[in-house]
Amino acid sequence: MGIIGGRLGYHILRSVCKDGRYTGYMDGSAYEHRSKLETLLGPSVWDAIRDKTVVDFGCGVGAEAVEMAKRGARRVIGIDIVDYYIRRAVELARREGVTDRCTFVKHTHERADVIVALDSFEHFEDPAAILRVMRNLLRDEGSVLVAFGPTWYHPLGGHIFSPFPWAHLLFTEKALIRWRSEFIHDGATRFSEIGEGLNQMTIRRFERIIEESPFQFAEFETRPIRRLRRLANRFTREATTSIVRCKLVPCL
Repeated sequence: MGIIGGRLGYHILRSVCKDGRYTGYMDGSAYEHRSKLETLLGPSVWDAIRDKTVVDFGCGVGAEAVEMAKRGARRVIGIDIVDYYIRRAVELARREGVTDRCTFVKHTHERADVIVALDSFEHFEDPAAILRVMRNLLRDEGSVLVAFGPTWYHPLGGHIFSPFPWAHLLFTEKALIRWRSEFIHDGATRFSEIGEGLNQMTIRRFERIIEESPFQFAEFETRPIRRLRRLANRFTREATTSIVRCKLVPCL
């Protein structure tokens, strides 16, 4: 992937983003004063979780798990593999007074009625394995609510590797990693090795993974980028989709 590499690619990236600061394209400001859960999953999410046991898979610092606990879920279990996130989530639940119904752990065996996965399927190192884990955590009559993006061919599908639109497709992985190493010193040598991971997920790849998983689509939607809405269709969706949103149910 990418056609500009070597010293040329590296120096172009350095000149575009000289001090290594992130562009701010995806800094979370889109959800300021709004519920991320409701924005991504729609207002029906509150009915879906009401009086249910919910697993927030990839909960991060716990904001959405706490919100679900405050807005009707009977019990919320936030799961994340990062210790720092777990600590922050526990503290947030304590401050918001929901520790009686909101727990944060690195793994659980408790089965859920609903699993929520926001902005995570483009980061999982092995999405197929994650789906198998989810199936073991989900009751037979349960569902998985998923929303993620941007996908790989989105203008900003490279996340931090997109200092400008489609930079992650224009430059080689090696050039982008070298540029990133100027300001993040974690030893990553591939997209998949960065802290949050980046698996280059496309819409079609996600569909294939679901086809081979223990789940099937009950609902599936690709929400277009607002400014490219008129160009969005089944042929252009990889480049014009902002968010993939779906509901998965077990194959019984």
